[in-house]
Amino acid sequence: MATLEKIETNVEIKTNADKYWRTFRDYRTVFPKVFSKYRSIEILEGDGKSVGSVLRHITFEGSLKSATERIEAVDDEKRTLTYAVIDADILQDYKNYKGHISVTPKGNGSEVKWIAEYEKASQEVPDPISIKDYLVDTFLKLDAYIQKA
Repeated sequence: MATLEKIETNVEIKTNADKYWRTFRDYRTVFPKVFSKYRSIEILEGDGKSVGSVLRHITFEGSLKSATERIEAVDDEKRTLTYAVIDADILQDYKNYKGHISVTPKGNGSEVKWIAEYEKASQEVPDPISIKDYLVDTFLKLDAYIQKA
């Protein structure tokens, strides 16, 4: 029986939770404009924000060329999102990969929590530390962008 593993991180940001969440949820417009590493984001099915058969195809700059994700759960009131990677280079290393993002108020700012659940294709595959680092950088840069706006 395969083992489902987990990695997580918490990132403190200066922006209040509601404003950060609204900007984060407008990822299709904001991310390619703010981050050079996100070349494009296409909606393949649905509106790109709803649960279900909604797919988003993201083209990156760097070692990860693209990923197709399905939004599996979203709660805008609680500021939570769950997505599954359904097509990407990383699926050569991970049989399945699911991410959870939440934004909660903390002091004058907020905290972004990211959790990944994954099943390695083999025991030799490393934990997805580089993905975690990539997302921490994205969360912090999005915060800086919002603070400047």
